[in-house]
Amino acid sequence: MCFINMNKIRKIYLAFLLIPVFSISYSQVPNMNYLKLQNTLNIISNAYVDTVNQNKLTEDAIIGMLKELDPHSVYLSKEELKKANEPLTGNFDGIGVQFNLLYDTITVVMAISGGPAEKVGVMAGDKIVKIDGENSTGKKISNSYVMKKLRGEKGTKVTISVFRKGVKGLLDFTITRDKIPLYSIDAAYMATPEIGYIKINGFAATTMKEFAEAIAKLKPQGLKHLILDLRGNGGGYLNIAIELADEFLDDNKVIVFTQGINSPKQVYSATDRGNFNTGKIVVLIDEGSASASEIVTGALQDWDRALVIGRRSFGKGLVQRPFELPDGSAIRLTTARYYTPTGRCIQKSYKDGVDKYYKDFETRYKHGELMHKDSIKFPDSLKYYTPNKRIVYGGGGIMPDIFLPLDTSKNSDYYFSLIRKGIINKFTLSYVDNNRKMLKEKYPDLETFKKNFEIDNKFINDLIEFGEKEGVKKDPKGLETSRSEIALNLKGLIARDFWDMNAYFEITNPVNDVYKKAIEVIQDKTFDKMKIHY
Repeated sequence: MCFINMNKIRKIYLAFLLIPVFSISYSQVPNMNYLKLQNTLNIISNAYVDTVNQNKLTEDAIIGMLKELDPHSVYLSKEELKKANEPLTGNFDGIGVQFNLLYDTITVVMAISGGPAEKVGVMAGDKIVKIDGENSTGKKISNSYVMKKLRGEKGTKVTISVFRKGVKGLLDFTITRDKIPLYSIDAAYMATPEIGYIKINGFAATTMKEFAEAIAKLKPQGLKHLILDLRGNGGGYLNIAIELADEFLDDNKVIVFTQGINSPKQVYSATDRGNFNTGKIVVLIDEGSASASEIVTGALQDWDRALVIGRRSFGKGLVQRPFELPDGSAIRLTTARYYTPTGRCIQKSYKDGVDKYYKDFETRYKHGELMHKDSIKFPDSLKYYTPNKRIVYGGGGIMPDIFLPLDTSKNSDYYFSLIRKGIINKFTLSYVDNNRKMLKEKYPDLETFKKNFEIDNKFINDLIEFGEKEGVKKDPKGLETSRSEIALNLKGLIARDFWDMNAYFEITNPVNDVYKKAIEVIQDKTFDKMKIHY
């Protein structure tokens, strides 16, 4: 089952830059530090005044040790490891629906094409009111409850009872769980007759297959140039980042190299199999672009192959290697740093501790960096040169070639309250649920919807009234500030709920400043002026 919490339009998370699992032997002769730790645990177990949880004590000790190293070396229990790997492996076992909890009821947003639920007839708009005969509505229902009830091993069965509008009584479906794909490409469409747009949310096992399918879909539509959107992409597998960069670079060009005290230098270079070696490329990044995203961006920037637009990336230049422990848990330990082709290490400092490290966004905001390029200071020691003598910088992330500030002009506390409390999401879900037949008849395709669907005053007033019932009071000033943004978001979410995530970006991107700038620089002389190969 694909469990996507649709209350969040976009979840930005920092994934680990991973290389394959490395096993070690535990039969080595223990040194004095090992004996010291073991004896401490034994003393606590045998002499402490109260009963202690040895497992928790051991895990806390491991977590504490790793926290002293760097922000990305972490311990994962067996259960945490499984959950953390799901977005990277690209699948898990379930029934195959996207859902949302609307009024304490599990509402199917979409049955995944080809998945077990779709095969037996589950449809968008169905409300799951019973699971294996047990009532599944009310305040007890949560995301964790749904996961526990509907996820399960491949081949196992679950029976759901759904309420469907226009049908008397409940419909029962017995579904055999199977492998359900997770997708790392959110959108792929033609922005103009010659410019394609692809948004990647992470670097997973399936990313290159998805990317190849996206390119194959766009080329017959006239694809010559590409906008590669890596904003909010927290990373993933190292080898997938290398493969993606390889699509755009010529044979033998260095993509990235890694090195650590206990990890000899390893160089990864492009091959001759790239499918997009010609054509203009714009890479979009922001403070949420990290790790594998920075490898791709850094390689294309260093070889003067792409123009980078947006804001400074996160700044994660550390490589983690998973070490399995005897009980199925694992340590993801930083074993090397990675370097871009010019030799840049873009890892930001973590000398002030983990907490401050992860509050970097707040720090950037307070210092004005998200609004003003001049607030970003790079020392000359971090200056590097590309083959075309363009200046790029190391330390603290990838600096874009063209900086565009964060647009806060349409933000308001009222708008944020509507988002935080899920009002806009609930409202659009309810609207689609109640008007599915009308939408299908009046807007048979997305193009018709884009041209003809309007968010009028009545629609906005209905949202305001809905929000007040949910505890968000009307704020005329906030509404005036954010009205256009609210309307755009409403239209995009309706398109998403009725079609897919691709539709959301087709609706909302055209008014985004970074997106518009990407199209502009591809169509004018900027690539020639900035000496970017295409």
